Parts: sequence; C-alpha cells; structure tokens
Amino acid sequence: MSDPAKVRRHAERVRELVASVVRSQIKDPRLGMITITDARITADLRDATVFYTVLGDAAAQSGTAAALESAKGMLRSTVGKALGLRHSPTLTFVLDDVQDQVKHIDDLLAQARHADAEVQRLAAKAEYAGEAQPYRLDDEADEETEDADEPRSGDRQ
Repeated sequence: MSDPAKVRRHAERVRELVASVVRSQIKDPRLGMITITDARITADLRDATVFYTVLGDAAAQSGTAAALESAKGMLRSTVGKALGLRHSPTLTFVLDDVQDQVKHIDDLLAQARHADAEVQRLAAKAEYAGEAQPYRLDDEADEETEDADEPRSGDRQ
C-alpha cells in the first residue's frame, strides 16, 4: 500500500498530464470543449479514473467520449512515462455530471424557498387556538383565594 499523500500527488499529476495532453496533442475532431475536473487513483497506483465535463449537448458528450477512448493508449503511455512508475495506470474516463447535479440542487432550493414562503403566508394569518394568555396570572390567583375564604351559601359553619 502506498502513502495516501503520495496517492493524492499522483492523482493530481495524472489530472494535470491528461489535461495537458488533451489540450496540446489530441487532434481528434470529435473532441469537444472538454475540462478535466478530477482524477482518482487506487492505492496500488494501478487504476486511475479521470473525470471530465463537456460543454454541449449529448452528441458532443458522446463524441468526446469516443475521442478519449481512442486516445487512451497514448494518454496512458504519457502518464506512465511522466509518473515514473513500474506499471502505467490504466485510465478510465467518466463523464462528470456536475451541471446536472447543480441544476437538481437549484430546483430543490427553489422548491424549498416556495414552501417557506407558503408557510410564512399561512403563519401571518394564524391565530391562537385557545386563549391569548393560557397561563394563570398572580392577580387572578389572589382573587380565587379570596373567594375561597368567604362561606358559600350551602356550606355549614
């Protein structure tokens, strides 16, 4: 097992290398506006997962996925040489759906704001179910004790 700090450094280096090679060496026309967002590498440094986003529609995303898949060998050899490891890590490319998640979170926040506004609207019209002051006050308690001292009409003395 490798040191976690070493694994993180290698993952960051893989991300930088792949981004550099994609920008400068891959001339595939299918490659769209791509951004390499993250890379993760296993503790044994054998497998690397590279996350990317593509600006565009589903056709641009599928074209970019195909271009990355066809350039995988060149990218793997470049990464392996630059890292200086005994075994070059295998590369797996995963489309990062950050924009979809952000849109979903924005929709949830909009629903929560709407629900909060509805609660505030209902709370403004609300009234107490019982009396406005449900607790006994000291003045009332004194009056009741004074009434208890006076004899009632049916009481014997």
